[in-house]
Amino acid sequence: MSDDDTTATGSRAGGGPTCLVTGASGYIGGRLVPELLAAGHRVRCLARTPHKLRDHPWADRVQVVRGDVTDPASVAEAMRGVDVAYYLVHSLGTGRGFEETDRRAARVFGEQARRAGVGRIVYLGGLTPGTVPERELSAHLRSRAEVGRVLLDSGVPTAVLRAAVIIGSGSASFEMLRYLSERLPVMVTPRWVRTRIQPIAVRDVLRLLVGCADLPADVSRAFDIGGPEVLTYLDMMRRYTAVAGLPRRLILPVPLLTPGLSSHWVGLVTPVPSRIARPLTESLRHEVVCAENDIARYVSAPAGHPIGFDRAVALALQRVREAEVTTRWSSASVPGAPSDPLPTDPDWAGGSLYTDVRERETEVAPEALWDVIEGIGGENGWYSFPLAWAVRGWLDRLVGGVGLRRGRRDARRLRVGDSLDFWRVEEIERGRLLRLRAEMRLPGLAWLEMRVDDDGAGDVRYRQRALFHPHGLLGQLYWWSVSPFHAVVFGGMARNIVRAAERATPPPAGGGAHRPDAAPQDPGATAAHPRSGLRRKT
Repeated sequence: MSDDDTTATGSRAGGGPTCLVTGASGYIGGRLVPELLAAGHRVRCLARTPHKLRDHPWADRVQVVRGDVTDPASVAEAMRGVDVAYYLVHSLGTGRGFEETDRRAARVFGEQARRAGVGRIVYLGGLTPGTVPERELSAHLRSRAEVGRVLLDSGVPTAVLRAAVIIGSGSASFEMLRYLSERLPVMVTPRWVRTRIQPIAVRDVLRLLVGCADLPADVSRAFDIGGPEVLTYLDMMRRYTAVAGLPRRLILPVPLLTPGLSSHWVGLVTPVPSRIARPLTESLRHEVVCAENDIARYVSAPAGHPIGFDRAVALALQRVREAEVTTRWSSASVPGAPSDPLPTDPDWAGGSLYTDVRERETEVAPEALWDVIEGIGGENGWYSFPLAWAVRGWLDRLVGGVGLRRGRRDARRLRVGDSLDFWRVEEIERGRLLRLRAEMRLPGLAWLEMRVDDDGAGDVRYRQRALFHPHGLLGQLYWWSVSPFHAVVFGGMARNIVRAAERATPPPAGGGAHRPDAAPQDPGATAAHPRSGLRRKT
């Protein structure tokens, strides 16, 4: 295998069974698709927004069908001719009512699979303790268990794989473990750090999911899946620090730290927002250890599998350090994030649309300018007043938003659907346009566009546009309260992006107009460019 997440075998001609994958834009689904292709299977993806799968390296080798698992008609269409249907969606972190949404979606999926004559359903659920009554489980685990039962009762042979903590680059569980261990030399922790857990490497999860496509038709049951070791969360943090080469941490468990408080604590320390951290931490209240390993009778394990905890962490860290994380926990859209299309300009007539437009001419090659644009965010920052962005990120975290800590999946290249701090890539036209959609908590909808205009005759212009569609009076007040700072934030961004491109471009022979002494980030405020300013359209 080439990394912690995927095989390096390449795909054979698609002569195998046809597999339907839901959740292909998510963490597991986005990694399962290339594994199925490598195994010689034909793959169809069901996606609410097919556009988000466009830039994946396997996009031209799969069929993508638009639909939603709660819509029977679209699911029925997607099921046509399918042999194996993978159910990899859930409503984690969507707030109240998520159990009913999960229940309804599972029923639709099972019913349509039975009507279409699908040979098998495969579902990745959560490992639950057999000695604890279901009513005492967290809502997250309770819903996962119910979805598994609904699919098993569908009349279609079903394999329910039940996993605890998944260790792999970019998983929510791994990111939570990683940041808690790295950022806090002294940790005050809740009592669930002493709960026994059987973690599993993402490689093994993918291996077992692929193997379930070939299960005998008479096998329809749940399987517990886990790695070779049972550890407490405290053990996991200590062993993570050892693998990562960090000094030993002082960990002080506090019995009175409730799941709600600990989820907010996790939300402040790690990139995982509290609404995602809460179901994860609540799931750790009870022991989650495999009661059986029957899956090994049907899916053989190659040498070195299942992978031990230390090896899984080392492989995940390698991918993080090499900036080659294929999918992340934030690959899927933030639950409840707005999905309205960007208002078109100039013919949009849906109410007030505020814009802040900045333009700057430059003599650098358009490719150099684009490299800076595509590298924005994460460790590279936003080429603007750093304190202002940091404060905005902290305020977003305090109200339950994602904040700035999500960073980037890849340090160099973006693709549609990538999370980028508190933005998400909505559109990218390589070398020309990057459009980001805000996923921070706002009283309205917001976008940020960065564009390279090149007339082919050496006239290169950087164009930047921030758009805001306010919701109600609060949205109006928000825009006018922050607009005085736009010259610093957006004006500085435009200026510093161009300067960064000029710094990265060697001056022409004999000298040139570039400013090699210009700083790549200018935290101060200066006058706006003559072509810059605020605009409002109603």
